[in-house]
Amino acid sequence: MKIREGQILKDIIVIEPTVYEDNRGFFLESYNKEKLAKAGITAEFVQDNHSLSLEVGVIRGLHYQLNPHAQSKLVRVTSGAIYDIVVDIRQGSPTFGKWEGFELSSRNKLQLFVPKGFAHGFCTLESRTEVQYKVDCFYSPEHDRGIAWNDPGLGIQWPVTPPVLSSKDIGHPLIGDADNNFVY
Repeated sequence: MKIREGQILKDIIVIEPTVYEDNRGFFLESYNKEKLAKAGITAEFVQDNHSLSLEVGVIRGLHYQLNPHAQSKLVRVTSGAIYDIVVDIRQGSPTFGKWEGFELSSRNKLQLFVPKGFAHGFCTLESRTEVQYKVDCFYSPEHDRGIAWNDPGLGIQWPVTPPVLSSKDIGHPLIGDADNNFVY
């Protein structure tokens, strides 16, 4: 397993699992508590989520949950590909409002650890893309929040247009107007 931090957001961790391939296919450990703890990931995951996006250009996000129900996430793609976006929303952080993008796919098998205090979203690059992620706090509808995917203050460069959005994701506020109780 290889571990590296984000180039812009140093608290984001990219995980490249060791893949064992042969004529039958491949094997990898998608989760190993001991190895991740050595890399500084000590989140106790309590829920697994799985999404299927049928079309190219589906944007899900930018999502987060407020404290005390904030979530860290361990994200991977099991079919297809996504452009994964993480935005620092910790007030007082030197990288507040900065974002970083990562391509995750079933081919590259990369995983992304997104800690609490970051909004998260992704855009599908292939049809029938499946994303699976672990979270360390249960879903809490009353703490569920989001930021507009197209906030001009963030300037996120999404790779596809036009996007396919849910009614929920269309209505998120700009980062400056969003509920936020994260402090650096």
